[in-house]
Amino acid sequence: MSGGGDSIALMLLFADWIGRRAGSSSANSPAALPSALIVDHGLREESAREAETVAVWANARGFRPHVLRWDAEKPQTGIEGKARAARYRLLGRWCADHDVSALFLAHTRDDQAETFLLRLGRGSGVDGLSGMQALAPFPLAGFPGIRLLRPLLDIGRDELRAYLSARGANWLEDPMNGDSRFTRVRIRKALPGLEAAGIPALKVAEAAQHLARARGALDAMTEAFLADHARLARDFALIDSGALKAAHREIGLRALSTALMRLSAADYRPRFHRLESLFDTILAGDFAARTLCGCRVGPAPKATAAFGPATLLITRERARTSVRKAGEKNERQTEPSETIEAGLADACALTAAPELSDSAKPLTKKVSKTANILSNGSV
Repeated sequence: MSGGGDSIALMLLFADWIGRRAGSSSANSPAALPSALIVDHGLREESAREAETVAVWANARGFRPHVLRWDAEKPQTGIEGKARAARYRLLGRWCADHDVSALFLAHTRDDQAETFLLRLGRGSGVDGLSGMQALAPFPLAGFPGIRLLRPLLDIGRDELRAYLSARGANWLEDPMNGDSRFTRVRIRKALPGLEAAGIPALKVAEAAQHLARARGALDAMTEAFLADHARLARDFALIDSGALKAAHREIGLRALSTALMRLSAADYRPRFHRLESLFDTILAGDFAARTLCGCRVGPAPKATAAFGPATLLITRERARTSVRKAGEKNERQTEPSETIEAGLADACALTAAPELSDSAKPLTKKVSKTANILSNGSV
């Protein structure tokens, strides 16, 4: 939680769900209370005080608040990206340490549109432009047992503000959200102009959804290729380079990238121009070895050539081994049960309260629809 309008709205939705379960013995157990994670980035003098204020609000609504502080030296450049990475590290470590497998985030339709435009400006492909997903794996390596859930992706920021106003709820406004030094803020300020030009945030977010479906299809084709033409183990991978050459270029690139990421435990895909250079070198044949994404790629020795002379061997570089092992302590194999998953989804299913204004009631149907999607697992 940041204390902003979006996270406060999500907190209130959960609080309503807790209220409906108050009669059950399990709901009254301290272990059954949900936790509210509040990250204090320490980028402003007021941040510590604001984090404590949000903790008080969360506690008053029946949550167990935990303030996570980013105590490292603050960067002078690239603040947005580095703060995001630090935030997810703090959240991931806390969840892993406390056996929490589902982390709800309050990203909205407007956040989705901003993300799409931000990545469009960077020249992202299908994966980047597919935006954020309602149900997604944790974005950093080393936390495979944690999933992100975003039940508000179909809801606009203004709709949530209307809901909060109808509830008489307070929230914080972070002045950094208006600081034009940051690219996302500049994009946010440009959205009204795009709307006036006939490109509303709703349509931008819908475009991301369309691309997400395309990404899903490409991912499925990539997994099918790897199942037929690769052997992925803990410390190495074998790939049939002849099959890579025969495959559609996009699938071949994705298969190579997937193998590299799984071996290196990298958080992000390798830079596309470097991946493409390696891929073309493999297709050309007759190369000794190349390195990328913390891995060594080269022809497999005859003894391990599972696919004949065209077999590629991919191994982790020694310098990356300790990094992988350091992250392994966070790995957990237990997935959330269907009962827990359905309960978490239900926590976002807001029922129409009589005291809400008519302007806020449309939110009910949208959140309920999203909750149904999450509980059915079809995202």
